[in-house]
Amino acid sequence: MLSTLIWLPVLGAAVIGFLPGNQTANQLRNIALAIATAIVLATFWLVSQFDITNSGMQFQEFIPWIPQLGLNYKLGIDGLSFPLLALSSLLIWIAIIAGNNIQRPRLYYSLILLVYAGVAGGFAAQNLLLFVLFYEIELIPFYLLIAIWGGEKRGYAAMKFLIYTALSGILILAAFLGLTWLSGSTSFDYNSLSTQALPLTSQLILLTMLLVGFGIKIPLVPLHTWLPDAYTEASPPVAIMLGGILAKLGTYGLVRFGLGLFPETWALVAPGLSIIGVVSVVYGALSAIAQKDIKRMVAYSSIGHMGYILVSAAAGTPLSVLGAVAQMVSHGLILAILFYLVGIVETKVGTRDLDVLNGLMNPVRGLPLTSALLVAGGMASAGIPGLVGFPAEFMVFQGTFAVFPVQTLICVIASGLTAVYFVILLNRTCFGKLDNNLAYYPKVLLMEKVPALVLAAIILFLGIQPTWLVRWTEPTTTAIVAVMPPVSAQQVAQK
Repeated sequence: MLSTLIWLPVLGAAVIGFLPGNQTANQLRNIALAIATAIVLATFWLVSQFDITNSGMQFQEFIPWIPQLGLNYKLGIDGLSFPLLALSSLLIWIAIIAGNNIQRPRLYYSLILLVYAGVAGGFAAQNLLLFVLFYEIELIPFYLLIAIWGGEKRGYAAMKFLIYTALSGILILAAFLGLTWLSGSTSFDYNSLSTQALPLTSQLILLTMLLVGFGIKIPLVPLHTWLPDAYTEASPPVAIMLGGILAKLGTYGLVRFGLGLFPETWALVAPGLSIIGVVSVVYGALSAIAQKDIKRMVAYSSIGHMGYILVSAAAGTPLSVLGAVAQMVSHGLILAILFYLVGIVETKVGTRDLDVLNGLMNPVRGLPLTSALLVAGGMASAGIPGLVGFPAEFMVFQGTFAVFPVQTLICVIASGLTAVYFVILLNRTCFGKLDNNLAYYPKVLLMEKVPALVLAAIILFLGIQPTWLVRWTEPTTTAIVAVMPPVSAQQVAQK
């Protein structure tokens, strides 16, 4: 089934790209949507078969590929990768529905399906070289999606994304090669590698390379400069995939390969990581407050929320790492609905400028449902109880406080800043008086409402029933943390 999730979209991309005849954009979109629906149904099957009491790998597949290089086709998912794989399946479905009136639809939908194949393969890969291959597969499709269908500065944003992401892949590949050679392993399979025999200096160098590589993909401050341009210039569906899917490969890699392969070294560098995370949280919040473009505001907010994940992963407690995974899923859902709604506002109103937008909550001539859902998305991002952002952030703060109390308090204060910039966005966008002469906006069609309503329903359900957010993950994160020594800033300082 994991191979099905990876290769079905590849096959679908080939069918769409080389299907004979002159299909319309709507016909090609329907084919892509059928493939995405099949992916979602296959994911539901995995949900029904997944054993939540098992902390190890499930649905494993193994085919020897190039054993001389230590490269095998080895797949498997556990409680860490499964929620992110399910999130990706949902968001690719959302992204295809959101892609209306697309120019060059053959290429567009083929690239979107290839992106999902690469991301799904990355989450399922249990061989380090195989992970790098899938990690790099999405590089060119994303570059083209930004460069062809992006905004006015799409060329600059796409090239910046390409350079940063290529550097990320090089660092991660170099770290994996160094780990395998220094450990004396003949295979790149995850379970066959161990860092226990490596000198501390070697471990620090390898872990630093992974931290920088995955930190670019997340991204973390100061490796973040590609994000505002790429997220802002990308079309809304592509922005959803960038923030909701691609960035999760970075956070997943930090936990799986950083904490998982270097537990003792991770404990040593954890205080520094928590500081980087706090800087990202505060910087993202303050930068978002300063924006006039609502899409750029959402983009900067993403930097802050990804910082929570680093702080909680650095703490290394069972609850904090569980909260990190919950925050990954929560962030993906919230960012998806915000980018989607911002796209609707831009399409119907023709601007994203906070100084121009107002009164969209008007029930007659405005965009009332879009505005109401935008309010809900902002509340979820601010961590209001009853929505998915609250349980995720609460687990992050609760699990991290015992280890990093100062950093946690700063993050709590920064969560208040999140409320500030979303109040600014919602107050200027949704409320106020519409211009009687100019404000006659096109109605939002039913199919345009469906993605936002689906995301809003999931955000509400997981906020009310957070057990469904963490039940898949807890055994795995507990097992990962069990091999890690306790993190204490004071103990590290003494050493």
